[in-house]
Amino acid sequence: MSEEKPKLSGNARRKMRSAARLYAVQALFQMEHSGQDARAVAREFLDHRFGAEIDEGVEMAEGDIDLFRQIIDETVNWQAKVDQMTDRAIVAKWKIDRIDPTLRALFRAAGAEMVATDTPPKVVIVEYVDIARSFYPEGREAKFVNAVLDHMAREARPEAF
Repeated sequence: MSEEKPKLSGNARRKMRSAARLYAVQALFQMEHSGQDARAVAREFLDHRFGAEIDEGVEMAEGDIDLFRQIIDETVNWQAKVDQMTDRAIVAKWKIDRIDPTLRALFRAAGAEMVATDTPPKVVIVEYVDIARSFYPEGREAKFVNAVLDHMAREARPEAF
C-alpha cells in the first residue's frame, strides 16, 4: 500500500516554488564560481538541499525539483540571449560580466524563466525581487533588480504588458 502525500495549501506550494527559484540562483552562482557543469551542481543540490524542511513539516516536492531543474537547464540553453537582454536592461555602461555574480545568477535564472516558460512575467519579477531582498536586505539592489527585470520582461514577453 503506497503512502499518500498530504495535499499542500496554495501558500505551501508557493513557498516551495520560491525555494526552488532561490536554489536555482544559488546553483547558478556555484556553477560560475566552481566551474562545475549544470548536471554536477544540480545533483549536489538535489542530494543535499531538496528534501530538507523549508517550513515546519513542509519539504520540497517533486514539482519543485522539476522547476529547479527547468530553470537550470533553460538558463544554460538561453544564457547568451538572457545575457544580451540583461545588458540592454542595464542603463549604465555596465555589462553583465561586470555586475555582482549573485545578481548575474539571479538575472540569468529570471531571464530563462521569462524566455522559456509560461510563468507570467509579473510573477517572475516578484519572485526574483524577493530573492534579491534575501541576499541584499538593504533594499537598493532589490530596486535595481525590479527595474532590470521589468525591462527584460517587456523585451521577452511584450504581449504580457
